[in-house]
Amino acid sequence: MTDLTKAKAVLEAQLAELETRLSHIERDLAEPLDPDSSERAVQMEDDESLEGQAAIVSRDVASTRRALLRVEDGSYGTCMQCGDDISANRLAARPEAALCIDCARKV
Repeated sequence: MTDLTKAKAVLEAQLAELETRLSHIERDLAEPLDPDSSERAVQMEDDESLEGQAAIVSRDVASTRRALLRVEDGSYGTCMQCGDDISANRLAARPEAALCIDCARKV
């Protein structure tokens, strides 16, 4: 049995950190490009990288929010695919995990 209070606190801290990171990325992407063409090319490449990072962080935000919903509905720590318990070690490493390690390997 997972300590849901601790899991919720860890997930909330993780969510806050991810949302802060996403906010910084979005702020950087909103900056106008430099009118100097050589700088503009570098900034456009940087923006492409930032857009990729934003996609990854957004995915992690969604995953963390879903984990918090599982805490609330009592299904946190149970594999969404097979119904077995997710190991404490896996949850310690990836608190947002929705699948046990065996099911995650099959995906």
